Amino acid sequence: MSAVARTTSSRAASTAPRARAIARSTRCVVARAATELCHVDARVIVFSCHSYEKTTLEAALPDSTFISARLQLDTVPLARDHDAVCVFVDDDVGTDVVDALADAGVKLILLRCAGFDNVDVDRANARGVTVCRVPAYDPLSIAEHAVGMMLSLNRRLGPSRDRLRVGNYTLDGLVGQSLKGKTIGIVGTGKIGRAVAKICKNGFQMEVLGYDLFDKEAFCGEFCSSIEDVLARSDFVSVHVPLTDGTRGMFNAESLAKMKTGAMLINTSRGALVDARACIDALYSGQLGALAMDVYEKEKELFFRDFSALDIRSRMLVWDENIAILSNLPQVLITPHSAFLTHEALAEIASTTAENLRAYCAAEPLANRVSSTPPRR
Repeated sequence: MSAVARTTSSRAASTAPRARAIARSTRCVVARAATELCHVDARVIVFSCHSYEKTTLEAALPDSTFISARLQLDTVPLARDHDAVCVFVDDDVGTDVVDALADAGVKLILLRCAGFDNVDVDRANARGVTVCRVPAYDPLSIAEHAVGMMLSLNRRLGPSRDRLRVGNYTLDGLVGQSLKGKTIGIVGTGKIGRAVAKICKNGFQMEVLGYDLFDKEAFCGEFCSSIEDVLARSDFVSVHVPLTDGTRGMFNAESLAKMKTGAMLINTSRGALVDARACIDALYSGQLGALAMDVYEKEKELFFRDFSALDIRSRMLVWDENIAILSNLPQVLITPHSAFLTHEALAEIASTTAENLRAYCAAEPLANRVSSTPPRR
């Protein structure tokens, strides 16, 4: 056996036990949730169910109906004869859909995500429909993804891999910079923002700045009184705020112009926080040095779908000019809303969703109930 084969075999052998351990841990978490749910009679339909999460959700929500279709007005009839719907970030739970769900007899909306900007919670309350969410699921998973995107762009890992695939082993154009002593600005210092700050400060010896209207406790860096101060001083800016009327489009042409020239912007929060067209212009001018996006303002029409097998005519029907431009720029890295996607996070999402259902059916206080539509910030 060659040295390469022995190394590969050794790596596979060492990786397999860890993968099996993670799978066992996930099964244990969801099995406990399923045991607690054995007496729950509520009929649940799970929308936007993907293959990566189906096994975990089936174990946590036994006897539920699982479909891949997104919840929107024309799919509401599928929820008839169900007491609850379980939805994800890109499902439409706006006013018309809430009314249609209520008319169909649905009493509970289970969000298997933290954000609820896609839900008209006030209308749900008015129609007697309860809304629960998963307020946090392994925040470190998202923080690690944000930092990973920053590292990949900074050290040109994407272009390096592309070159090697065609036999180009040269180094020109691949020079990055050491992170030690550089400044990262954290816009939104909740659990995820604080996790990013700790990784950057303790792991890379970076200077850390932070800005938030509310979450100001337990932050390991310097807290700034204005977002302008953060933007002007930061070499990297990582965004971790919810989407509200007040934060929508907060990174536009005006705010991008206030950033340090050549800085990197990282968004793993909500797509509509960032004006994609303004970013393209800033990238072309050099004002913005690099852009990392795990979310996109129009992702509902694109993400979680496979367009690779479509013919040209069909693909053009869903063509998005901004994403086409951004995905082909060497200083841009886009991932398809996958920052949360770890075994640990999926297990926590499933177990918390199951607990929300159990507490509702038992008429217990709902720790994760959403009481109102996101306020203006």
